[in-house]
Amino acid sequence: MLTKLTLSAEKEVVEKAKLLAMEQQTSVSALFSRFVRSTAAGKPGLRGLGRLTRKATGIITLPSGKTDRRILEDELLEKHGLNR
Repeated sequence: MLTKLTLSAEKEVVEKAKLLAMEQQTSVSALFSRFVRSTAAGKPGLRGLGRLTRKATGIITLPSGKTDRRILEDELLEKHGLNR
């Protein structure tokens, strides 16, 4: 459920937020939500990531106990017929 929130910011900050949201093809609300979630989770911000990476962020959940690096290693080993 979405809850309405009113924020106050300097005009320049609001303009930058709108520009960032437009560049990322999202809304200022979604941009703010993503920022809060990533900050609360201790993750670095998404600003330095490419557009496709930003859009794909958070669309999947990794299997329990597996890191993205471990999944990549497993797939590369399988691709090249190697055993761990």
